[in-house]
Amino acid sequence: MAQQDRAIRTRRVILEAAASVFDELGYDRATIAGVLERAGVTKGALYFHFASKEQLALAVLEQQVIDIAVDPQKIKLQELVDAGQILSFRLRTDPLQRGAARLSVEQGSDRVDRNQSMTSWSAFVEGLLTEARERGEVLDSVDVRETAEMVCGAFAGLQIMSKVLTNHADLCDRLAVFFQHILPSIAVPALLARLDLDPERGAKLDAEIQARALAGEEVA
Repeated sequence: MAQQDRAIRTRRVILEAAASVFDELGYDRATIAGVLERAGVTKGALYFHFASKEQLALAVLEQQVIDIAVDPQKIKLQELVDAGQILSFRLRTDPLQRGAARLSVEQGSDRVDRNQSMTSWSAFVEGLLTEARERGEVLDSVDVRETAEMVCGAFAGLQIMSKVLTNHADLCDRLAVFFQHILPSIAVPALLARLDLDPERGAKLDAEIQARALAGEEVA
């Protein structure tokens, strides 16, 4: 078990190092040598987990979605808001999220299949909206799949704009404005006043998640 835990930690270290390099240099300029230097691991350790730079990039994109786990809420649409705000907050400092964000929208390189990233995010949002509909939270007129793709596309544009203007410092505020405009066309009217769209919510939720993770590590 201890060996397995070490392997999991090493894989995470490599992923975060790779994401950091991708964030700074982009996919084409990033090198395995640069990732090795940043991660502080041997070439053998890296190739044990990832066979190529492309596999590293795809793993970073996949992990981005996995990492955005939110606590269950009485209102399912609140979980959609929370996921967006946690991601927005983490894009300020989290190397994995920042690297994945650049990889997912980077122009000029056709060596990484970005379909997986976009379809994974769309499926994630579609799943939340589908559950929200089953709970009676979503208007009958809403096409869940189209709405999920629109939300993901809009977020991609918002994060690019925020990156250029403030290095993501204002992304939580921009996302709150987006939700204020779009949710009235998605949610049944009775729910709107009960949704917490506070742009500081992402920071608070992330702090709670990190505190729980730290407590779990201490117990282990």
